[in-house]
Amino acid sequence: MDAPFASPTPATASPLWKALSAYEVGPVDADLTFTQRLARENGWSPAYGARVFEEYRRFLFLAITAGHPVTPSDAVDQAWHLHLTYTRDYWERLCPDVLGQPLHHGPTKGGRAEGERFFEQYALTLRSYEAAFGAAPADIWLSARQRLNSDPEARRVHPREALILPHKWLGAGLLLALIVFLIWRLL
Repeated sequence: MDAPFASPTPATASPLWKALSAYEVGPVDADLTFTQRLARENGWSPAYGARVFEEYRRFLFLAITAGHPVTPSDAVDQAWHLHLTYTRDYWERLCPDVLGQPLHHGPTKGGRAEGERFFEQYALTLRSYEAAFGAAPADIWLSARQRLNSDPEARRVHPREALILPHKWLGAGLLLALIVFLIWRLL
């Protein structure tokens, strides 16, 4: 599917982008803002959570203007999932007042064909993003290969439920275990 990758008007000049830029999720007087909750629930710093929310706004812009189905990055998808739990805000404010239309979240049906479709759709989303906003931040918008080939193998683990150690510690841990074993054998 061909998509309009070059726009005569920059995205930031669009009335939709101006409305999205001013848009905040949830009640303005909440003790825990949407962005704070997003960061907390994903184990992110508040600054990273705020960046992801900005990228979610950009994704919403693309969902309405790109001219093709769009696929979010994993981090942006986490923002979208959380926003969907704010049902009144999502369906009664965002969709009618800001986007001007409903925006449904459709999960994959699974299977090879769906995987290929989402791979191409995500790659096309990245091209549309670049045309509208410039280069996407690589720490939030992974390449299509990383997003749809490597990321699906990841699992979400809550740090209160598991001990999480970096892979780089594995070699040092094995070396330490070998030293302890050798000392034990010598004694």
